[in-house]
Amino acid sequence: MMGDLPTKTLAAILVQQKKKLVVDEIELPKSLDVGQVLVEFFFSGICGSQIGEIDGVKGPDQWLPHLLGHEASGRVLAIGPGVTTIEPNQFVIAHWRHGSGINAKTPKYRWKNEVVNAGQITTFNRFAVISENRLTQIANNVDLKTAALYGCAVTTGLGAVENKAKIKFGESVVIFGAGGIGLNLIQGCFFAGASEIIAVDRFSNRLDLARDLGATHTIDVSKEDSFVQISNILRNRKADVYIDNTGNPDIISKCYVNVSDQGRVILIGVPKKGHDTNIHTLGLHFGKEITGTVGGEVYPPSDISRYMRLFEMRGVELGALVTEVGSLQTVNELIDGMRNGTVAGRCLIDFKIN
Repeated sequence: MMGDLPTKTLAAILVQQKKKLVVDEIELPKSLDVGQVLVEFFFSGICGSQIGEIDGVKGPDQWLPHLLGHEASGRVLAIGPGVTTIEPNQFVIAHWRHGSGINAKTPKYRWKNEVVNAGQITTFNRFAVISENRLTQIANNVDLKTAALYGCAVTTGLGAVENKAKIKFGESVVIFGAGGIGLNLIQGCFFAGASEIIAVDRFSNRLDLARDLGATHTIDVSKEDSFVQISNILRNRKADVYIDNTGNPDIISKCYVNVSDQGRVILIGVPKKGHDTNIHTLGLHFGKEITGTVGGEVYPPSDISRYMRLFEMRGVELGALVTEVGSLQTVNELIDGMRNGTVAGRCLIDFKIN
């Protein structure tokens, strides 16, 4: 049993696909199983992946109702049997990529006498039972607001640049989608020494922020043809790297056609189920590459601290990435802001706001 620890928590629940999340109180599991950790979250990011879950991008959801969220900062309240990498009262980042420690079984919550499912990590609930290997300890003096971004946005962006795109000094890069991950891709390309960093989006406020974070050029697709403008910017050269966050099959195929003969196309966004991309594969035999990435292939226990040092030594503040903060009760409004473009950067849930 967990003694004086919390037994209930407010949570945002996906009850039905393509519907608003239900924010209500749920019951926590009565005890911690092997490898499980009880965490109190301070801030949780909202990622496009959660919108994909709500919209059913990958098809029907067999686990409804269930909890959401995969990046957050918090404090450990209690640990279950076998946990060795973290201790109570330590500050942690919650991430969906596997780290060190036990891959614990998934917890079961209860809501109105119904089981609410959850994965090894959920962060749209103030108190949560998390698998040990989805948590990485951080120093007590770390800014917990921006620390949440290392659960996905920062690590996926920088990891994709470092591990997949493998940018060389002076290469040209085009990034479709300048949301939370896209903005970190831009920063990563800047750190990596790209010459042209072209950000493409349909919302002008995101492009303004992209320029502030290192984009050398921006293209508003609501006003101009992106590939015509890319050609103009590069003076008819083909870009060395395209990175797509949109998951739009037409954009993906055009990126492949327009990348240089030895270039790379990196896919972060995922097309809806049944929406396929067509490419002519001949170029793959002569050096052209197209590949997907899973969270930038990062290993959180080592990469989070390394990326934190990078930002610290470069004097880069991540606060500019956070452009909207709200309470858990406003989660649906925050998601709407991401959908309609009124939110330029990353949305955060602040669990201290009532």
